Amino acid sequence: MKKLLVFFRGYRKESVFAPAFKCLEAIFELLVPLAVAAIIDNGIKENDTKTIYQMCGVMIALGIIGLVCAICAQFFAARAAVGVSAKLRSALFSHIQDLGYAKTDEIGTSTLITRMTGDINSVQTGINMFLRLFMRSPFIVFGAMIMAFTIHVRLALIFAIIIAILAVVVFGIMMICIPLDKKTRANTDRVVGKVRETYTGARVVRAFNKQEHEVEDFNERHKSLTKLQLFTGKISALMNPMTYVLINLAVIVLIRSGAISVDSGEISQGQLIALYNYMSQILVELIKLANLIVTLNKAVAGAHRISDVLDTPAEAVRVAREEADPTGAAVRFDHVSYRYHSDADAAISDISFSVEPGQTVGIIGGTGSGKSTLIHLIPGFYTPTEGNVFINGKNTALYEKEQLRSQFGIVPQRPVLFKGSIRSNLLWGREDAFEEELWNALDSAQASEFVHQKEKKLDEPVAQYGRNFSGGQKQRLTIARALLRRPSFLIFDDSSSALDYGTESRLLHAIKHLSYRPTVFIVSQRTSSIMHADLILVMEDGEIVGSGTHKELLERCEIYREIHRSQYSEGGEQA
Repeated sequence: MKKLLVFFRGYRKESVFAPAFKCLEAIFELLVPLAVAAIIDNGIKENDTKTIYQMCGVMIALGIIGLVCAICAQFFAARAAVGVSAKLRSALFSHIQDLGYAKTDEIGTSTLITRMTGDINSVQTGINMFLRLFMRSPFIVFGAMIMAFTIHVRLALIFAIIIAILAVVVFGIMMICIPLDKKTRANTDRVVGKVRETYTGARVVRAFNKQEHEVEDFNERHKSLTKLQLFTGKISALMNPMTYVLINLAVIVLIRSGAISVDSGEISQGQLIALYNYMSQILVELIKLANLIVTLNKAVAGAHRISDVLDTPAEAVRVAREEADPTGAAVRFDHVSYRYHSDADAAISDISFSVEPGQTVGIIGGTGSGKSTLIHLIPGFYTPTEGNVFINGKNTALYEKEQLRSQFGIVPQRPVLFKGSIRSNLLWGREDAFEEELWNALDSAQASEFVHQKEKKLDEPVAQYGRNFSGGQKQRLTIARALLRRPSFLIFDDSSSALDYGTESRLLHAIKHLSYRPTVFIVSQRTSSIMHADLILVMEDGEIVGSGTHKELLERCEIYREIHRSQYSEGGEQA
């Protein structure tokens, strides 16, 4: 939480001026009941018209000055709240960009979205309300009590007693609501996660006719959230009625005791009205304070959640058990194991292999065999639980993140395009690329033909997630983006699954004859995609059960032979 205070730098002036102007407004507001008392005791009672006009003028002046102070306070409070939340949102977004795969998996995408939106909005509202009311409301409450003591000590004791009782009520409800609000936000994450999952997989849901099941699942989560919110709301709702009841009981006691004091001549009628006005001011401010505390509860809960993300280290601590690889291989795995959670089974176990510069490596295996986990360890997206990964003879744990990643061109399993144009998406590969280089990358990726057919060519708009392109077109554009980097290592994570065999064959031929000869890793479910690789790794249950060339594996690896036969007929044709 203390870390979040640094975001107030640059807004310290606003953070001081906002409550200062609110306190000035409160001072002028506290003077109004005295003017009313003067009108009653000196103006109306003595039939002094001049005094009435003078005091009315004073009240108007106090109102105008108070309004100006309130506007200034609102301006400074809003400026500080918006500025601090903007810096906080920017810092959070930047930190999320630096989070490693493991940390992102651990926290969850839906939770990060909620913290970027709802939690920061709660903090912004909390800062605004805090700067405007947190000084003003206590100032009015205690100021009104002090002013009451200057009028009549015995009657002012009623103020002191009621304020003490109200403080117990307000802070008691607050202590109950804080943990409930945390639970509410956790349930909100679950609902957001379900909505995101369902919308992302909407086509799959419809394909399997699971709409009713998804609706029921959502309704269950939503009902749980609603039930908790209603319970929290009922507790919070007790604040206003209890405050009103206590204050009105105090008003009754005040009027009864005050009437006796007026009758005995201890105080004047104007002074009793002033005491009543001060009691009314206390009522209004305590209700504001109660609502402020509820708002601050949500803001504090949101701030804690944001702070938790900011305190999360970007990546796990990388330990180099061995610094260098004496073999000089481009990539070497030395007894590498990895598990996603400390109490989970290993995703891959005791993996060892070596790849020479410029070689093409194929990785094949069933779903869940650990193929994607293995290739994500190469560029350091995950840190090995055991063993070492070496790139060009150096342990990946010793590389700076930017230095390591700059050597890779990666085409993910799920093609991702960003809203913009074909050109802007390709330039993610290399910002200073020339027009000719863009077309060369598209040619190699077998994408230039359909790009030429577009009306605006490279400047053709790309919708969010590339929705205006087919699956095969998106895959080829992401491949072109990776090729544009001219990386030392190319990784294709089942990134040609939407391509027909002819297009895939031309793509693999183009990659094999690239002028800069990168080391290539191809993850695929098709043996046709990797049969010409220099080394093929066959994986099952997180282990390498076979390695060698296509011909060697057909002879001695049963699993590879079964996969190949399932895709090719006895005559050697694709099934």
